[in-house]
Amino acid sequence: MLVPLKPVLDAARRGGYAQGAFNVNAVCQAKAVIEINETFRSPAILQGADLANAFMGGRADFANGTVADKIVGARNIGEAVRRFGAESPIPVVLHLDHGHDMESVRAAVEGGYTSVMIDGSALPFGENMELTREVVLYAHERGVSVEGELGVLAGVEDDVSSLTSTYTNPLAAVEFVRNTKVDALAISYGTMHGASKGKDVKLRREIPIAVRECLLHEGLDCALVSHGSSTVPRYIVDEINELGGNVQNAHGIPIAELKAAIPCGISKINVDTDIRLAVTRNLRELFERRPELKGSESIGGVWRLLDERRDQFDPRAFLPPVFDTVMHGVVPDDDRQALVDAIERGVREAVGTLIVEFGSFGKAPLIERVGLDEMAERYKRAGL
Repeated sequence: MLVPLKPVLDAARRGGYAQGAFNVNAVCQAKAVIEINETFRSPAILQGADLANAFMGGRADFANGTVADKIVGARNIGEAVRRFGAESPIPVVLHLDHGHDMESVRAAVEGGYTSVMIDGSALPFGENMELTREVVLYAHERGVSVEGELGVLAGVEDDVSSLTSTYTNPLAAVEFVRNTKVDALAISYGTMHGASKGKDVKLRREIPIAVRECLLHEGLDCALVSHGSSTVPRYIVDEINELGGNVQNAHGIPIAELKAAIPCGISKINVDTDIRLAVTRNLRELFERRPELKGSESIGGVWRLLDERRDQFDPRAFLPPVFDTVMHGVVPDDDRQALVDAIERGVREAVGTLIVEFGSFGKAPLIERVGLDEMAERYKRAGL
């Protein structure tokens, strides 16, 4: 069943575990995330970033995607999640990651997203608050949950980038949540976007502790979110490089640091890079094990891009030759099926590991099954 984000995070806070939120950029990735969460009886949060919607709209240079591209892409990923998740025995959330404006939010909601994140963290505090409140008013009226962000993460991911971090001020978080009425708040406490987070990162757990306690003291209901939290498994990076890749300076957040942040108040942990790495490793491995596929009319173009772009690990750099599969799940032949199988195995590997580590396995029955219409009524009654 498709549900908004709020009941999933409410259960995580009650249960003292964290819910992994996993970015997808293709129909088969969405399918794999839902299936592996079903295997572990875990709720599922699938995330489509703003630029992922542009890619899913058929834009290879997704960084330059238009609103029209994002509308098409949001519809494509929304249709895929409905196809695989509407009758699923687990609750499924489709969440917009790093929406930057109302146009992106509207495209996502109209495409079937049940939750949105508006990232105004680069704006002055007052402007961030104003933009976020505008999104909350629009989304809550439709039963859609909203995540905001306060504080700036260093690193680069899609069009989100900063050279330095600005840690979240707990007192500012209270003012922000009180005035915006967001359901979740992404905070900056030492995580970083991208695959190069530095060695032996130590998270400042006192920040989520302080934010949580301040919110509780003021009677404010808001879950806390950890962005930039990929673990960047060393074994996958090594395998990519052994298979001809050239991924350098790749270091993630130690899993022990993320798990230690959960009892400090973190209820949602965003992961993208781990999936990118596992899928790219599997693509390289496929062509290594079956070299005849390099000349395939169906998927040979993917190999050529892999061979040209050895330092890249984002599958979107390699998948434009199979856009019909990416956007609509089309599998015209056995070669394409082999490619899809490799992608899905990579997704399941990365996601399944973190479902167990974050503690959401077996938690699907704990989630209240609330549709968007009922959620909209609840928001209205609560004045949110």
